[in-house]
Amino acid sequence: MELPPPERLNVSEYFLGARIEEGLEGRRALLTDDGALTYGDVQLLANRYGGVLRAAGIRPEERVLIALADGPDFVGAFFGTLRMGGVVVMVNPQLGAEQVRYLYEYTGARAALVGEESAAAFAEAARGLPNAPRILEVGAAALSRELQAASTELSPHPTHRDDPAIWLFSGGTTGHPKGVVQPHRSYVNTTVLYGHGILGIAPDDVTLSVPKLYFGYATGINLLFPFSVGATAALFPERCTPEALLDRIERFRPSVLVNVPTMVRNLLAHPCAGERDLSSLRLSTSAGEALPAELHRRWDETYGVPLLDGLGTSEMWHIFVSNRLGDVRPGTLGTAVPGFDVEVRADDGEEMARGEVGRMWVRGDSRAIGYWRHHEKTLEAFRGPWYASEDMISMDEEGYVRYHGRADDMLKVSGKWLSPRELEDCLLGHPAVREVAVVGVADDGGLLKPHAFAVVEGEAGDGLEAELQAWARERLEPYKYPRRVAFLDALPRTHLGKVDRGALARG
Repeated sequence: MELPPPERLNVSEYFLGARIEEGLEGRRALLTDDGALTYGDVQLLANRYGGVLRAAGIRPEERVLIALADGPDFVGAFFGTLRMGGVVVMVNPQLGAEQVRYLYEYTGARAALVGEESAAAFAEAARGLPNAPRILEVGAAALSRELQAASTELSPHPTHRDDPAIWLFSGGTTGHPKGVVQPHRSYVNTTVLYGHGILGIAPDDVTLSVPKLYFGYATGINLLFPFSVGATAALFPERCTPEALLDRIERFRPSVLVNVPTMVRNLLAHPCAGERDLSSLRLSTSAGEALPAELHRRWDETYGVPLLDGLGTSEMWHIFVSNRLGDVRPGTLGTAVPGFDVEVRADDGEEMARGEVGRMWVRGDSRAIGYWRHHEKTLEAFRGPWYASEDMISMDEEGYVRYHGRADDMLKVSGKWLSPRELEDCLLGHPAVREVAVVGVADDGGLLKPHAFAVVEGEAGDGLEAELQAWARERLEPYKYPRRVAFLDALPRTHLGKVDRGALARG
């Protein structure tokens, strides 16, 4: 479709209902361990879920929590909520009761669709809470009867392109995450510009994802992008391990893999690396964290599948800077996706010279409405048509972007700025280092110094710390070497799967 989208726009109708109107109801939409579902099957399931929500008293514009494992019920609940005019709030089904209770209070959700394995925590969180949402347990006999009795017909609510459609959550590492309210138009815009324009998603594609569907990154490439063209999304419910992923690649034969740097690293460390059959893949994406150039190089040598590193934020829904097929520069995030403008700016908002490190500002038609119940932070981040990010980047003369971490991760060492990412990339080049994170730790005088936390191959010998310090000194400016190197079995991670740097700095 041409941009901008029509004034009346419903995500469910654009990505699912339109396929039925095109006569594709018999085409394969979902591929699971239990078999395949057609677009017609998904539409019927979505209509039933939408009907159940309406019968439960949920009205258009009200929030519905979806806390389900990847599978047909997630997809049916997702599109059914949107089709009846509700607002989807996707959350991790593994959250504890305390985190769930916060989400109930913060989102004001009227209903929560949860799986059997999560029902106890979600019920406990609602106990004694005024205006607690109605909990609909997917798989339980009561809801199964309601779904079976629900009508298979449901007209899409006439939502406006600027109405709230889906909530995402910002990736903060401390405190509660902020709800990012995204309108219907954002999902169409990025699908066309990135999904079609950069990835070239086509009807014969099969997508498969490492992150689960409640991550906006996966919602795009492993659900909305394929559904926009009548392609197939492959889903599996359990946590993604290298073995589970490799098995599904060989079974489902995907052409597009939605990947993250941690899994890139894990696949390279797999004992059968390079021996498994990945020949069905035409490309893999990477996002969530910047991909170190050394990992990219090893991936190319081992698997040979084009790996497109990119950058997106919840505030812009999805990826807007990316490498692309035939134009991959390891160590960079690529260039701005056509349709988006990206600039490097100083703290005062002035544009900086090429090659200098500054804050990322991005403009495009996928910008969020704002943060829910965070007025001041909304004003700070959303400036006219721009989103002013806390991400620190630089851009070369050709427009290729390099990532330097978050603004609050940058370290002032000996009066000079140090990007932890630069030191991490250097240490990853050492053959003993499998994974590493660098944070600032105050010395006895209260000055921040870079400390490295590393996961290494085998045992860390007595001399490895000094060896890694010397390795960094030889390759970087002298002040950038790690003053200490600690060895861990695994790096701590946040609820979004990113390295928890705050936990490392606190010791």
